[in-house]
Amino acid sequence: MSETNYRTNPLDRFDRAILDILRRDNRTPQRTIAERVNLSPAAVQRRIAAMEANGTIIANVAIVSPTLEGPRIAIVVEVHLVNDRSELVEPIKALFRQTVEVQQCYYVTGNGGFVLIVSVPDMASYEVLARSLFADNDAVSTYRTLVVLDAVKAPAAP
Repeated sequence: MSETNYRTNPLDRFDRAILDILRRDNRTPQRTIAERVNLSPAAVQRRIAAMEANGTIIANVAIVSPTLEGPRIAIVVEVHLVNDRSELVEPIKALFRQTVEVQQCYYVTGNGGFVLIVSVPDMASYEVLARSLFADNDAVSTYRTLVVLDAVKAPAAP
């Protein structure tokens, strides 16, 4: 199957089955994937290569244990901007992208807002971060902080 076919045709059940396996563990051997989806290893290899080439698979990453840097506090922050104008939104996106503590950032509907997943070593660090990113930022009208008690389902826990 060529890359062109993948771009013009939706994913079939084999592609979706392969992706389901790779989402859980992208190091699963192709022969194991082939057995699970009832294809030959060569067919699985071609399909994975095509999905990588056409952008269906955008990255293969390692999820590093959050305990590597010592204890961390995960915080969900809901941020509301004063308005949704591009000249306000785009610089905020850039600011959130470049801030190391911001692990994930989503621009969402409703009240010109973002939802951020932030990781900090302690609440004092979060206070400093919150002042610089939100409280002292003229583009931000309000923000709400939710401290995570338990990561029930997170990227590191398939």
